[in-house]
Amino acid sequence: MLRYVLRRLGQAAAVLVATYTVSFLVLDLLPGDPVSAMAAGGLDQGAIDQAQLDAMRHEYGFDQPVLVQYLEYLGRAATGDFGNSVATGRPVTTMLADALPQTLALTAAALLLAVTLGAGIAILATYTRRRFLRHLLFSLPPLGVSLPTFWIGLMLVQVFSFRLRLFPAFGNDGVAGLVLPAVTLAIPTSALLAQVLAKSLLSTLDEPYVDTARAKGAGPARIHFRHALRNAALPALTVAGLLVGNLVAGSVVVESVFARNGLGRVTVSAVTVQDIPVVQGVVVFGALVFVVVNLAVDLIYPLLDPRIVRVRT
Repeated sequence: MLRYVLRRLGQAAAVLVATYTVSFLVLDLLPGDPVSAMAAGGLDQGAIDQAQLDAMRHEYGFDQPVLVQYLEYLGRAATGDFGNSVATGRPVTTMLADALPQTLALTAAALLLAVTLGAGIAILATYTRRRFLRHLLFSLPPLGVSLPTFWIGLMLVQVFSFRLRLFPAFGNDGVAGLVLPAVTLAIPTSALLAQVLAKSLLSTLDEPYVDTARAKGAGPARIHFRHALRNAALPALTVAGLLVGNLVAGSVVVESVFARNGLGRVTVSAVTVQDIPVVQGVVVFGALVFVVVNLAVDLIYPLLDPRIVRVRT
């Protein structure tokens, strides 16, 4: 087990380095640099001269060779130092720390809602004997997956904010301001979870050990919840781990739609002005969340099925 954990930690470190490298190369291929993008208007109007522009480039290291920039940034990033924002001059880690609570609250609320809705739909769809209800429940996940996140957000704002006036449309207004963004993120996520769990449950209910339980007189509820659900949850657990990273990424769109002051707005602002240190900090943070969650899922697997650790080691 220890060897497996160490191997997964090594893979996680490799993923983080690869993510940082790709983000650096993509940003380096963009025309110009953050200093030029920010000073363009002032340079044209004479408010800033070329000497000042060169001094700013030197301050942020944009006048160095690409390889030198990469190694310097990578070394600092390994210690958690992403430098200062070119646009604001604030430390990137401070900007991320200020925006992080709002994004984590949104992600946690959306994940809790998605797991509850997805599991509820899948369990009820595979348990009920009412044909109409069964078909209705099985038709919901494909619909939820096909709806764009930004469209869901706009429709929720239109109905529940502008017409019914039940929730605020924009901002970080406590729990009430969290409801619509969380629902927006949760709908497509819960739909995907419901699809995976329902398919896994149907497959598990056809297993021989389930037939044996029926032959021994076990009732439908006992078979469904005690025998089938535990094994059927493994694929859904994998998907849930992957979707946490998607929820963090989806917060970029949702926070823009609902004007929330989280990592999403920080990312959009940084990309707009090519603020490379901030963009790289956000990318590495997203990759770190993805890696940590999937590592946690891998460690939970043996608790649900001890055979897994024997196979992997």
